Amino acid sequence: MMKLSKIQQEIIQILLKKDELQSSGIYAEMKKNNSDVSFITVKRALSSMVKSGVLLSLGSGRSVRYIITVFGRVFAEIDAKNYCVSDPDVRYGMGGYNFDLFSKFPANIFEDAELDVLEEYTKKYKQRTKEVSASIQKKELERLVIELSWKSSKIEGNTYTLLDTEKLILENKEAVGHSKDEAQMILNHKNAFYFIREHISEFKTLTPVNLGMLHSILVKNLSIEIGLRKTLVGVLGSKYKPLDNIYQIKEAIDSLSVAVSKVNTPYAKALISLLGISYIQPFEDGNKRTSRLMANALLLSYGCAPLSYRSIEENEYREAILVFYELNSIIPIKKIFIEQYKFACENYAVGA
Repeated sequence: MMKLSKIQQEIIQILLKKDELQSSGIYAEMKKNNSDVSFITVKRALSSMVKSGVLLSLGSGRSVRYIITVFGRVFAEIDAKNYCVSDPDVRYGMGGYNFDLFSKFPANIFEDAELDVLEEYTKKYKQRTKEVSASIQKKELERLVIELSWKSSKIEGNTYTLLDTEKLILENKEAVGHSKDEAQMILNHKNAFYFIREHISEFKTLTPVNLGMLHSILVKNLSIEIGLRKTLVGVLGSKYKPLDNIYQIKEAIDSLSVAVSKVNTPYAKALISLLGISYIQPFEDGNKRTSRLMANALLLSYGCAPLSYRSIEENEYREAILVFYELNSIIPIKKIFIEQYKFACENYAVGA
């Protein structure tokens, strides 16, 4: 992954809002933002960004205009909380599906230093797992499943507490004052996680088949249609409108599957899947639940720690996903992913 400079990030922020500009227009916007950069420096930065694939130049001579590429969008530094403060209709992000996104998605989405951290924590996790007994690993697995099922469901609005979830999973006791659907959602998470562990060889990459299997488990008995959706779905709190054509949805999943297969690390496979399934919204409902379990399936299949999301604040997670929907930036959710992975490696010892 190429590290973008401060000036390059400033240019990206401008083009995210303005779509396309000539160099003089970009320079003028930077001066409005009280930047002390010179015009020649801006020209050099633009030239470098075109060569590295961050920007695309259109036209020739004095009429050259610049637009941001998928590469530039993916690595745009976005403050998710500040971006999401504005009402959806006045935000500057995209309202529709980016057909170039997965076909041109960068193969390297983690910096070397980030990968070093992830690998170091994986090493510690594997060592911890080896050092605990089988009985302790069983208890650790139960704890992880409870915390994952609770938090992933809570992100979707489920009102079960962690203690309610523990009683439901371990004792099959439903909490008083809660709907049957809430209990079913949690139990479906448990069943999906155990299904992944029992069929781990089928999750080395994302495919339409394993995606569909995982979704069907997660929405069982919830009156949600199985299979790819045939109608439009909206995204609460976002101007983004996912695809509404089943043939385009199929093509999008195929494109995502190729993108996941191309990257070399399980962390990248998991993160791209987490974002991609949420973005495509291939199903009538249960998309984000499926994305979180698919990310875990990919991590587990390569001997990495699964995420419980226990320590994440739900709004922070939702805001990071909205930034990807509307701007295609992975930066906010990547920070969450790394922190949650470190947390998982330090707090669980699940094993294979």
